[in-house]
Amino acid sequence: MGLNSLKNNEEIFSTNVYGLPTHFRIENYVNAVTQFNILSFFKNSAIVAVVTVIFTILMAVMFAYATARMRWRLSNIARIYGILGMFIPVQMIIIPLVIIVRDFHIQHSLLAIIIPYIAFNLSFTSMVFYAYLRSIPFEMEESAAIDGANIFTTFFRIILPLVSPAMATTAIFIFLNSWNELFTALVVISDNALKTLPLGLIYFQGQFATDWGASSAALTISSVPPIIMYLIFNRQVESALTVGSAVKG
Repeated sequence: MGLNSLKNNEEIFSTNVYGLPTHFRIENYVNAVTQFNILSFFKNSAIVAVVTVIFTILMAVMFAYATARMRWRLSNIARIYGILGMFIPVQMIIIPLVIIVRDFHIQHSLLAIIIPYIAFNLSFTSMVFYAYLRSIPFEMEESAAIDGANIFTTFFRIILPLVSPAMATTAIFIFLNSWNELFTALVVISDNALKTLPLGLIYFQGQFATDWGASSAALTISSVPPIIMYLIFNRQVESALTVGSAVKG
């Protein structure tokens, strides 16, 4: 993809399919930015992905803490009910979703896809946090309570730092899901100014011809944020694979 972003259509399909570009065509990136307005789509996707990650993790970790560490009636039923969302395909609820978006009058804002994205990712994220929180010894909270810490101090100062590896791992999954999601955005979003990057890439396909060099340049640009995000959080992701090791003893 990176090599094709520096070639023209002739090199990509016939004269130089697997080789290095004979001429580095930087104009492909210029065309992606100027002619196809890729920066606007990029901005919309960034806003949607970041907001979705923040609110999904915040809601999921609070729900998982309530079901994994607190004793209250029907907690197991609430947890199972939340996990059931993983088994509902988006295609099944797309018509009710469109009706809800219309009734709430948010079809002309990014909330039309941000709120569904948060809902779609809550089940998986809550399940990950629940499993992680169950591995933390309850004695840590008991010690904090003896020292006079209330539930909020225990949650924010003790529990959240311990689940940071799980937060980094789920953040990457949520970011990728919201960054690459096409079906819901295609159905819900109709305003060109609000379209995300996957929708914007459709514009590269013309009726009679497609500029595959500029299209590859746009795809290369769109793949940079997930790569950067993984490079930032890769240590936390690796720590999440050894869940519980940081609190043993």
